[in-house]
Formats: sequence, structure tokens, C-alpha cells
Amino acid sequence: MYWIWVLIVGGLIGLAAGALTRRGGSMGVISNIIAGLVGSAIGEAVLGAWGPQVAGMAIVPSIIGAVILVMIVSLIFGVKAER
Repeated sequence: MYWIWVLIVGGLIGLAAGALTRRGGSMGVISNIIAGLVGSAIGEAVLGAWGPQVAGMAIVPSIIGAVILVMIVSLIFGVKAER
């Protein structure tokens, strides 16, 4: 049951990062989950695990890390922001 929560929270973090950067329109469910999980790892490694936690992930650093990840990936692949 824990892993289901991890996937759901990771997907929501990836969805939030895509919405904040306006580059998440073409991201699918799997991409949102990957962006959320990898972004969470990046955010917590750089910023630490402070703030509220859900499914073992600190929400604020995870979203910041996912935003950074989405920006870097969109710059590499040339994805433009939606208007």
C-alpha cells in the first residue's frame, strides 16, 4: 500500500511542477510520476527534508526539485511554455 501512495504523491508533485512551469501539458501520467519522484530526490538532496511530508516525501522541497527538473528537461528538448 505504501508504494501506491508514493506513486500517487509523486504524480501529484510532477503535475504541480508541470503546472507551475506551464510545460506540463504534453506530459503524461508516467512522466508526471517520474518527474515527481526524481524531482523529490533532487529537492530533498539539495534542500533537505523540511516542511510537511506525505508518503515519505517533503512536499515543498520535492515540488521545487521537480520544477528544476522540468525546466532542465524542457530546455534540453526545446519544449516551449504554454500560453
